[in-house]
Amino acid sequence: MFSLHAAARLLLAGALLAGLTAWDCAQRVLPAPARANLSANSSTFGLPSSSETLSGRLMGQGRGYWKLIDKGSIPTLEGARAAHASALVALPANDPRSLLAFCFAGDRESAPNVQIAMSEMDRASDVWSPTRMVVDRWEVADALGFGLRRLGNPVAWLDSQGRVHLFVVATGAGGWAAGRIVHMRQRPGAPGAPLQWEPLRMLQLSWLWNMSYLVRTAPMPLEDGGMMLPVYFELARKFPVGLRFDADGQMLDMVRMGTGPNTLQPALLPLDAQQWLALMRDSGPSGRIRVAGTQDAGRSWHAVGDLPLDNPDSSVATLSVGGQHLLVYNPTTQGRHKLRLAGSTDGRQWQTLHDLEDAAPGHEYSYPAMTVADGSLWISYTDQRKAIAWRRFAWVPEASLAKDSP
Repeated sequence: MFSLHAAARLLLAGALLAGLTAWDCAQRVLPAPARANLSANSSTFGLPSSSETLSGRLMGQGRGYWKLIDKGSIPTLEGARAAHASALVALPANDPRSLLAFCFAGDRESAPNVQIAMSEMDRASDVWSPTRMVVDRWEVADALGFGLRRLGNPVAWLDSQGRVHLFVVATGAGGWAAGRIVHMRQRPGAPGAPLQWEPLRMLQLSWLWNMSYLVRTAPMPLEDGGMMLPVYFELARKFPVGLRFDADGQMLDMVRMGTGPNTLQPALLPLDAQQWLALMRDSGPSGRIRVAGTQDAGRSWHAVGDLPLDNPDSSVATLSVGGQHLLVYNPTTQGRHKLRLAGSTDGRQWQTLHDLEDAAPGHEYSYPAMTVADGSLWISYTDQRKAIAWRRFAWVPEASLAKDSP
C-alpha cells in the first residue's frame, strides 16, 4: 500500500527538483545587453514619443484616437468544439497574406485531439481563410523522437529572413506543469504556397528534461534582428524568464525576469531601447498585474510592483506603437467576462481606450494577442473557449477629425 511516508518523500523530492531547476535558471544571465527594436512600431502610425494618453485620445502633437473599424470571429477548425490561446503575426508586404492567426483547437483544452490551427488573412480581400491544422502532435513526436501527450499555447515570430517561427507548449505525463517548449520553423516554399512547419528542437532550458517551461506571450524584436521570447516556469514555484534569440532563430541565453512565487506569462513592453517592462499574470490572491523592469536591455531585472489595475489571474497582451503603449487585460477581480484595451505613455498609468467585451459573469474572454499589420491594430482573444474573436482598429489623427467636423 502506498503510505503517507512514501507520499511525503515524493513531494519532498519534487520540491527539491523544482528548487534545483529554479536555481539552475537563476544562474543564467545574458552575455551582453540587446536593444529593443522600436523602429518598426514607431514608424507605423507616426505617433510622436511626447504624446500623452487621456480618456482614449492622444493629446499633444499626436492627437487622435483608435477607431474600431471591423470585428468578427476567425473561422473555427472543422470538427473542433474548443479554441483557445490565439497568437498573431504580421507578414512582409510582398506576401499575399497580411496576417496569420494561430490557436490550439480540439474537443477541449488538453484533449488528445488538440492540435495547433491557423487561419490566414488575405491581403487583397481582407478575408480570413478556412482554419486548418498545421501542427500535429504525433508528427512532431515522430520528428523529435519521443512521445507528446498534448499541445498548446502557440507563439509566432517573423525572423529577419521573412520566415515564421512557432513556439509551442508540449507535454507528456504531468500536465501543464510538466510542459516543454518545441521550436518549429516555416519550411521553404514559393511565395503564396501553403505554409508548413518543421520541428527544429526542444528548447534546452534546464537539466531536468527541460521540464516545466512554457510559452504564452509574444516575442519582442531586438535591433540586431533577433528577439526576446518571454516564457515562464511553473513547477511548484512560478516565475518569468526571458530567452534571447539571434536573427537566425538560435537561442543565445536566458535570464530570470522576476522573483515570483506566483508570476507567470510575462508580456514585454519596451519603453525605450534599454528600459523594458514585463507585465505578468499573478496566480496568487493579489488580483493585480505584476511588473518587473530592466534598465540594461534585459541583462538584469528587478521587481517594480503592481499596476493599479484589477486582473483576475489572467494573461495579458502588450504592444508599443510609437509613443503609446497598449495593454489588453481583464479588468475584474473575479471572472473573465470583461476585456479592455488601455493606453499609456509610461507603462505605469493606464487609461481605458475601448471596452472590447463587457458581459455578465460566467462568460469568458481571455488570452489576448496584438499586432500591427497594414497600418491597422489587430487584437484577437478567446471567446467562451469555443472560438477566437478579432477586432481591427485604425488610428484616426486629430487632423482627420477636424476635416470631418461641420
